Amino acid sequence: MIVCVSTECFPELPLSKSMERLAELEFTAVELDVHEQGEHLTPGKVAANPELAIAECSDLQRLRPVAVSFSAPETPELYDRFTACCKLAKSLGVVTIVVDSSELGTPFNGEIERLRKMVSIASSLGVLVGVKTTAGRMTQDTETTASLCRNVPGLGVTLDPSHFIFGQKKPVSWDSILKYVCHVHLRDTKPDAFQVRVGQGSIEYGKLVNQLERVGYKRALCVHLPPLDGVDQVAELRKMRLLLESLL
Repeated sequence: MIVCVSTECFPELPLSKSMERLAELEFTAVELDVHEQGEHLTPGKVAANPELAIAECSDLQRLRPVAVSFSAPETPELYDRFTACCKLAKSLGVVTIVVDSSELGTPFNGEIERLRKMVSIASSLGVLVGVKTTAGRMTQDTETTASLCRNVPGLGVTLDPSHFIFGQKKPVSWDSILKYVCHVHLRDTKPDAFQVRVGQGSIEYGKLVNQLERVGYKRALCVHLPPLDGVDQVAELRKMRLLLESLL
């Protein structure tokens, strides 16, 4: 396993500056956020000018890209934009692309069709789709997530434990989806707060690493800490990097 960090940790900075700050913090691998509502690369921009998108990622400050996080609204352009982002991932040597599942209430068969199409596009370019576990979406439930993976050959899971702790009376077990995990997002969380300072929450990092080791997981643990008001972001990122590296 390796430790990586999301460019979403510095959302207010241009992508190049975000990379620079993350490199200064001694991270060696990075997840690139490509979100339609973000301040860095967006799926629309990647699709409109792929060469420019690659150029924007040309100076990674010695950070190795290991994942692309894709987020875009359900529009007629969705699959064209997804294809463009998969091509960007391939050009950067990235294997994993993180995607959202549909919102709760979406017909199960419709979601299977959507994810099958994404997996087909990605696999043709040598990229693996990891659908993210998220509250309020179809992957908020581990059994539903496991069922999606069984019905969509080649689909992986981006495990975000916070969504199984925040708002829960007791932590939810994610054992049933561990074998499908291809990427991990991490921050510290309590049942009454989605993100807290590192060390003040309920995430058992050592236990999680042991669970992943048992299923042969060899990919990234991605630090995913959006800034908290009144908290030193640089200190939090450094603390999380050192914590995770001490467990590997």
